[in-house]
Amino acid sequence: MVVRSLDNVVIKSPTDQRTYRILHLANGLTAVLVHDPDIFPDVALPGEYEADTRTRALDSEDDNMEDDGDDDEVDSCDEEDEEEEDEAGAGGKSEGRTKKAAAAMCVAMGSFSDPYKAQGLAHFLEHMLFMGSSEFPDENEYDSYLSQHGGSSNAYTETEYTCYHFEVNHEYLKGALERFSQFFISPLVKAEAMEREVLAVDSEFNQVLQNDSCRLLQLTCHTSTPGHPFNRFFWGNKKSLVDAMENGVNLREEILLMYRENYLGDIMKLVVIGGESLDILEKWVVELFSKVKKGNPVRVITGCDIPIWKPGKLYRLEAVKDVHVLELSWRLPCLHKEYLKKPEDYLAHLLGHEGSGSLLFLFKAKGWATSLSAGVGDEGMRRSSIAYVFVMSINLTHSGVERIFDIIGFVYQYIKMLCQFAPPEWVFKELQDIGNMEFRFVDEQPQDDYAAELAENLLFYSKEHIIYGEYAFEQWDPKLIEFVLSYFSPKNMRIDLLSKSFNKDSQGILCEPWFGTSYVEEDIPSSILELWGDSPHIDPSLHLPLKNEFIPKDFLIRNANVLQNSVNTNYPKCIIDNPLMKLWHKIDLTFNVPRANAYFLITVKDGYSSLRTCVLTELFVSLLKDELNEIIYQAGVAKLDTSLSIIGDKLELKLYGFNDKLSTLLSKILTIARKFSPKIDRFKVIKEDMERSLKNVNMKPLSHSTYLRLQVLREKFWDADEKLACLVKLSLSELEAFIPILLSELHVEGLCHGNLLENEATNISDIFNNTFSMRPLPLGLHNQDRVLCLSSNESLVKSMPVKNEVEVNSVVELYFQIEQDKGSKATQLTAITDLFGNIVHEPCFNQLRTKEQLGYVVECGPRMTYHVLGFCFRVQSSNYNPCYLHQRIDNFVGGLPDILEKLDDESFENHKSGLIANKLEKDPSLLYETERYWTQIVDKRYQFDRPKLEAEEFKAISKSDVINWYKTYLVSSSPKCRRLAIHIWGCNSNLKEEGNTQYQFGKVIDDIRSFKLSSEFYPSLC
Repeated sequence: MVVRSLDNVVIKSPTDQRTYRILHLANGLTAVLVHDPDIFPDVALPGEYEADTRTRALDSEDDNMEDDGDDDEVDSCDEEDEEEEDEAGAGGKSEGRTKKAAAAMCVAMGSFSDPYKAQGLAHFLEHMLFMGSSEFPDENEYDSYLSQHGGSSNAYTETEYTCYHFEVNHEYLKGALERFSQFFISPLVKAEAMEREVLAVDSEFNQVLQNDSCRLLQLTCHTSTPGHPFNRFFWGNKKSLVDAMENGVNLREEILLMYRENYLGDIMKLVVIGGESLDILEKWVVELFSKVKKGNPVRVITGCDIPIWKPGKLYRLEAVKDVHVLELSWRLPCLHKEYLKKPEDYLAHLLGHEGSGSLLFLFKAKGWATSLSAGVGDEGMRRSSIAYVFVMSINLTHSGVERIFDIIGFVYQYIKMLCQFAPPEWVFKELQDIGNMEFRFVDEQPQDDYAAELAENLLFYSKEHIIYGEYAFEQWDPKLIEFVLSYFSPKNMRIDLLSKSFNKDSQGILCEPWFGTSYVEEDIPSSILELWGDSPHIDPSLHLPLKNEFIPKDFLIRNANVLQNSVNTNYPKCIIDNPLMKLWHKIDLTFNVPRANAYFLITVKDGYSSLRTCVLTELFVSLLKDELNEIIYQAGVAKLDTSLSIIGDKLELKLYGFNDKLSTLLSKILTIARKFSPKIDRFKVIKEDMERSLKNVNMKPLSHSTYLRLQVLREKFWDADEKLACLVKLSLSELEAFIPILLSELHVEGLCHGNLLENEATNISDIFNNTFSMRPLPLGLHNQDRVLCLSSNESLVKSMPVKNEVEVNSVVELYFQIEQDKGSKATQLTAITDLFGNIVHEPCFNQLRTKEQLGYVVECGPRMTYHVLGFCFRVQSSNYNPCYLHQRIDNFVGGLPDILEKLDDESFENHKSGLIANKLEKDPSLLYETERYWTQIVDKRYQFDRPKLEAEEFKAISKSDVINWYKTYLVSSSPKCRRLAIHIWGCNSNLKEEGNTQYQFGKVIDDIRSFKLSSEFYPSLC
């Protein structure tokens, strides 16, 4: 029953074509219904779609895991980015391309509700809701249904809410909602499933056990005041849950009690996005979610009124990676209701600024820091109803570690400067202009992400502001800013120093019990605290930021006179092709926003020809990025972003955002690059930072396995340890001598896509010609990327111990090499490989993770390595060694004929139609479309309609084609079955054990370089 239905309430962007309805059910549940006309483009809306809502599911579970969770730290395998293909969606404006449907549910209950006797219970409950319901008792019914119909799902537990979301091909939304709704009505929470899922929670925890950010966050919890809600262990693991049972806690009763008391309609926020009319979506929601139990739980969270942490303390903790991070934290009052004023964001903008006059600018000048960020994070420990926690995180140099009190002193000098005058309104006005501009021309995102975001926003914003609230700087309130600034005092500050140079001989070393982090707690002398509280002077180099010259003013859409669906506008067109430059252009006819993306691949001379030149090139780029940082940062604040990275012997420069100032930014970047001459002080700092980055490569076992696979497969691959040894010896004079050679001959290939006319794209290319006086790089001097061609029926094994000696996780990556991606049958072969992966993905996850509980990460799928197609199975485990994992993967692969033969025709066609929909799915935003085209350019395929071609191929593939593919490339007796196994041995397993067993898996590679000398390689295609 519907109590209230409200249309035209939600404030949305003028460019947003979706319609929204707010729905209030009698049980208290609030829902936002979203009709998206792009889901059924150019066709009449369907009637009530009832078909296929009871399709029998495969006995499997969808794998929707993210990576191993180290996003905030140095990426340990850049090469992986070069390898993976992103080929979703087809080109052109319409061509029958559509979008998926999605839904999300946020329940306003999270880890703060964990009982102390069973910590991690809310997260465990989140896991258990996936394991079957009274209406759909099969454990994998929900995920299997989604998997067969082009969908996926995920969930996450925060401190004060838990969010579940999914996406699915649009015609299967009703069936997915039927299954999804039962999470909140009648979950089974079976005892036998609980026993297995405790292991999954434990494996998930082991993924982050060596993550420095997670270790620091847990230390914050552990050292919080006893009795405060922060003083607990939110992740949950086997120990926290099993210990509870051993202490007499009936875990199933506790989890059901938590569910019954909290999963109630009054604190549930639902979002459903579909192509159906709002009336049909409303009928479905009423039908499926009215049985959710009514109620508004009385939340009693004690301890909120006591301080979070002890004042005047410094915590030094040992880092896993080679990093030095200083974190300063201040407790602020909850500011949920001040989202139209955003005082915390105003202060974050000033304290975290990177331009002239900023703290970072000063610290870099002194050689103490390499980066700084500031603000209130989105995660629940930082932004809750209990408190906001404002964090300033500073990445330090070696010399900076010795000057942390001086650094904090300068922070308080800047704070004192802010307190000396009224907050300037022009800063707020800039943020307001940027927020309004972003809202007016908002970029869409994947449907399930959008559904989850709206569901979360229902918890924090008024209903009319669930979209606008994120962007709003509507009310200028200087008194509120001054009030919030008053909390930035030494007595309200927590200091953490995360460092690899932690002194293990320190007195009073303590151990955080869950992660095992070593730390010491020190008292800060009262004289220092008093000095910080009233700095006697303010350094004259500190001042407010300059006004931002990159904020756009021109929002004119350029495509008014361009014919829609013209053959010449469906895909990028080459408008310049000469020895120096090749430039592609496509004006946007789809998104109609004043944004553009200009990407350039700059091939340099000798950038990758030897170990030494490779290291020199990387050092040059790192120093150049450091030099460019101030203008890149300013442009980024104005939503014009820049990325500069290295791909082999090529520099990849990307500019993306609002197009008005794009040419200005490019001109400034290239002018600085042309004149750039590194200085000795920055050379030392950046070289030190690069050394630490190289030391941190392969600290994550999953990244390590991919790194090793690529090291074996690629003919030319410079090892991180060898690069480090080379870097240490390099001098500034060597780099100065190398730069003119590096830039003496170039070749530029670029793509200008978006709100740019052809002549504007040509003008952008002229910036290169006018800035650099360079000769074209001869084609013969371009780096040739060649990939190992495994011999007929060859099986290879490469084993290595984990780099981090206390890393418990082992990994096996089993790679099957298929064929080089060329010839008339290449697209068909890729399509069959994709289809095979889609079919076996869930049975693989179900068998190796759900049933055998080998580990949290169990995955399989195609790999494309420089135009060579392959297929990978990968498992990470903290409980089993690589030999056992390899045997279990082999056992699963050997049993695939039974799975393929038993696959009924309906299920096979569902897999095909799901993949076709994925390939033809509309890009969420201009940036997604640009990235898809750019992949084709970087790979030198230029098949801009590749997804459309693959979608056509799927239609003709039969089940026998897939079975024959399996027999040809994966059956060990086949001549074309060629395998490379990577074994990464965790600290709990003994690599010496492999000596007696590794040869059963194939020929052992002892020395990669020697092995390559006698190997054959495919000819280079890119």
